[in-house]
Amino acid sequence: MTTICQAEVRAIFVAKTVRTFCYGFLGIALPVYLSELGLTAAGLGVAVTLTLAGSALLTWLVRRPAERYGGRPALIALGALSALAAVILLSSRDPRLVVLAAMLGNVAVGTGETGPFLALEQVRIARAVAAGQRTAALSIYNLLGYAAAALGAATVGALAGYRPLFVVFLAGAVVQCMAYARLPPEAPVERRRPVGARLPSASLIRRLAALGALDAFAGGFVLQSLVVYFLHERYALGLEALGGVFFATQVLTAASLLLAVRAAARFGLLATMVVSHLVSNVVLILIAWAPTAAVAIALLCLRHLLSQMDVPTRQAYVMALVEDHEREAAATTTNIARTVAQAVTPALTGWVMQAVALAAPFVAGGALKIVYDLLLYWTFKDVKLKLDA
Repeated sequence: MTTICQAEVRAIFVAKTVRTFCYGFLGIALPVYLSELGLTAAGLGVAVTLTLAGSALLTWLVRRPAERYGGRPALIALGALSALAAVILLSSRDPRLVVLAAMLGNVAVGTGETGPFLALEQVRIARAVAAGQRTAALSIYNLLGYAAAALGAATVGALAGYRPLFVVFLAGAVVQCMAYARLPPEAPVERRRPVGARLPSASLIRRLAALGALDAFAGGFVLQSLVVYFLHERYALGLEALGGVFFATQVLTAASLLLAVRAAARFGLLATMVVSHLVSNVVLILIAWAPTAAVAIALLCLRHLLSQMDVPTRQAYVMALVEDHEREAAATTTNIARTVAQAVTPALTGWVMQAVALAAPFVAGGALKIVYDLLLYWTFKDVKLKLDA
């Protein structure tokens, strides 16, 4: 990496860290906060769906500006929207405005992050490092995110009330904007694209996006916000206990990212994605029959040790699957597909929790994710990557 590239990656790492630190406590606090404001399980499901729909819309809206002007202005604008979201949370207890704030702030409702920040940042990292360093750089990027989210989760029980958390969210948005302002200018995609070039990898992107949509739809059954609600309702865990649980899960997730680099180097990106994810989904199904909170938490921790190993490998896989001038399109298309599909499920999940069984989403989500794993391997096992892209 050159000195300029190192500075660019550091700025993105700082932004990722402060953002996911805030997501760590907001992902736990907001579901409980909305419940205290009168939302039922079904209402919470709709709120999560709207939050994800807002994230998908923002991801779609930033693609063209990012291609035309570079990612820096778009990232600064997104950081400003997060600051506006924090102001709304500080100024109103209306559940509708709380949900609007979550939408504007692109608040993560799961253990992993989707949406416009992720789409733009992974492209900047892919361009800033050599192809051989890409999986490692993206692993560090995600590791910082999960570690920061773990600390954020632990903060829930340490601060008294919701208002201090919203103040920290506002400060984090300001730091993000400052970090993005330090990014070097980037040439528009039109100037990087060879004359007359189209998207030769478009069919591959569409297939990967379609499979990603299936995975995200299944993941929508077990988003962190809904798992928080499940543990709160079934085992009567309070905020402090929930903060400890999700601190542990985020730490384990962060640790698993270190394993992902070594596994990908030995077995390949695709095999690492599929095998680790497949085993974790079997564990996910078992949570539905956990007799006690201790057993449920132990299975949840085991699942988090495996389930996110596919995140940096998948991001590196997408970046290696396409040419450089296709990366904005690939990143936004796959992220939008995932976010839109994931947005459909929570409203259904809330109803399933009330009408069928509180634990039913774990079975539905795990089974569909296993189908995704098998289809992903079958579809891409013979596809060659552009390793020098």
